[in-house]
Formats: sequence, C-alpha cells, structure tokens
Amino acid sequence: MPTLRALECLLAAADLGSVTRAAQHLHLSQPAISHQLVALEREAGTALLIRDRRGVRLTAAGRAALPDARRAVAAADDAIRLARAVGQAVGGTVRVVCAQSLTVALLAPVLTRWNAERPDVTIALHESTDAESAVAALKSGEADLLLVPDPGDTEFDKTTVAEEEVVVALPARHPLASRRALRQDDLHGQPFVHFTPENQLGTWIESNLDFDLRGSVVARTAVTTHAPQLAAAGLGITVVPVSAVTAGFAGAVRPFDPRWTRRLVVLTAGTRDALTTQLVSDLRAGGLRVPGDIADQLAPAS
Repeated sequence: MPTLRALECLLAAADLGSVTRAAQHLHLSQPAISHQLVALEREAGTALLIRDRRGVRLTAAGRAALPDARRAVAAADDAIRLARAVGQAVGGTVRVVCAQSLTVALLAPVLTRWNAERPDVTIALHESTDAESAVAALKSGEADLLLVPDPGDTEFDKTTVAEEEVVVALPARHPLASRRALRQDDLHGQPFVHFTPENQLGTWIESNLDFDLRGSVVARTAVTTHAPQLAAAGLGITVVPVSAVTAGFAGAVRPFDPRWTRRLVVLTAGTRDALTTQLVSDLRAGGLRVPGDIADQLAPAS
C-alpha cells in the first residue's frame, strides 16, 4: 500500500514539474523524493512520471492516479486537523446523555455559550429517564458522559457539578400554598401527580417519601416537566426536582422542611479527552440555574 508521504511526493512533483522543487517544497532531499516516487511506481506496476531534462510530467497512469492521490492526502490532513481540534477542545463531538429535567436548567446555558465560542464542536444530546439505559450507553462507549443525579457508588469517574432542591409543586390556590415550607406529612392523602414506570424519577421519589402513594395518584406522566404543569392545572400536587419547574410557572412551588436536596454529577468512563474535560469544568462553573420567580418562592422567610 502506498504511503501518504509517497503520494505527497507525487503531488508535489506533478504540481511543480520538478523533483528538485518538490524536494525543496517538502523539505526533503532529492534522493529521498526519488526513492518515494520509485517505490510508488513499483507499487503501481507502471511509470507515473516522465523524467527529462526539462523536469517531470505525468504519464497517463499518473494523471489517472492524481485525483485520488489528492483526496487521500486531503483526507489525512483533515483527520489530523480534526484530531488536533478535539485535543484543543475547539472541535469534534461530545456525546452526552442527560437526565430529562436537567437539559434546560443545567446543560442549555453551557451549550449556548459553546455554540458561540466553539462553533466547530457538536454536542450530540440524548435525554433519558432510564438510569439503566444511560449507564449502558456509557459502559458500551456510545456516550462520553452522563449528566445525572448522583447514583451513589459507581464504577465510573464521578464529578459533582451542582446541588438541586427537590420541591412540591401545587395549584396556586391550594390550601398548602399558604405555607412557606411543607413537611412530608402535609402531603399524605393529597391527590398526587406522579410518573409512569419508564420515568425512574418516580421510583426514586417514592423511595424517599415517608408515606405510601398508593391510592393517592390521580395522573401519571413520562415527561418530568409535565408533572408540575399538571399539578398547576388543578389535578393535585407533585414532588419534582426544581429543574422541572420553568419560569413563569402558573402554580406554587414550596420547599420541604427540612430541605430536600440531591447532588447532580457527571459520570465518565476512562480517561477524559480535552472536550469532555472542558464540558465538565464549564458545567461546574455554570451550576444549576433556577428562574428568579421560582427562587423567590423557595427563599426562606425573612
């Protein structure tokens, strides 16, 4: 198989019409250029250049080989350029699996900045509500990082990027909305908007509640951000991470007493490349953005 160096020598000789000028252009000796060209012709089984006192010119075989030789050298240059861009965190693709509710509140501000500052970087985003499939994607190499609530002990490298409050969302005129904070006992027996089994946030919430939701659930949704909206519409109350509550929320949002929080982490497998490292750093620096009107409702009474 011909080497890229040999193809570069053929292109330089053809374009410059001289082995001497080709050697100068490539910063090689003339014998080195001639050696590469002879080896290339041996590989092709035919002459590619005609050599005379005026220099060199392509044979019919050389003319036929030239376009593909240019493409091969250009492709090699592109491969090195792209690899260098990834190494410098200014190009390439990062494959991110993100917990559904975290896309807007945690990831979107960073993506917006990267879109302006790193236009040659692509974030391939997959939103997930299934922890098992997310972990499987990381383990198989289909994802570069997971942005998820802290799963506890894990085989992956873990970096905490933010802390998030878990809150109660309810209709604005609900009797419980008159309180600044709610205890879990206050929710017992209330009509409850919950999650379908495929959204494993529901299982996690149930495991952290002090009471049984059976008999209280009036509606279920697979979409994390839909639960507070259904609650605000009057169906009942719901428990969600604050990232699921959007600005201008029509209902009320109340913290728990005592406050209920969870850590948000990035999980990666193996050595992080420069792009992934930079993304993790920017996520930590940016933190979780809570809309001002929601933050005001969660602020302690003065």
